[in-house]
Amino acid sequence: MGFFDSEIVQQEAKQLFQDYQSLMQLGGSYGKFDREGKKLYIEQMETMMERYRIFMKRFELSDDFMAQMTVNQLQTQLNSFGITPQQMFDQMHTTLERMRSELEAQA
Repeated sequence: MGFFDSEIVQQEAKQLFQDYQSLMQLGGSYGKFDREGKKLYIEQMETMMERYRIFMKRFELSDDFMAQMTVNQLQTQLNSFGITPQQMFDQMHTTLERMRSELEAQA
């Protein structure tokens, strides 16, 4: 069975994408959130990034051709921006940490 033939992988990918889209839409109103809302948003984004990192690690560890193609495509896309997948995750983490610091400074 191929990596993408797994119903579990398909469902997880679908849920991850839907959750990410929802958080991105919600993020457009971040400036209007109260302190607790901002804190909750940051926590949800951290959880989302961890889920995404784990999901991508599964692709990397898979022997499946399509999974490896997906990893290669992501690396190619990110390389066009001059970053690696690890740098992408590091930058996301740094952004969330900065958001958290700004929130704590306002307290």
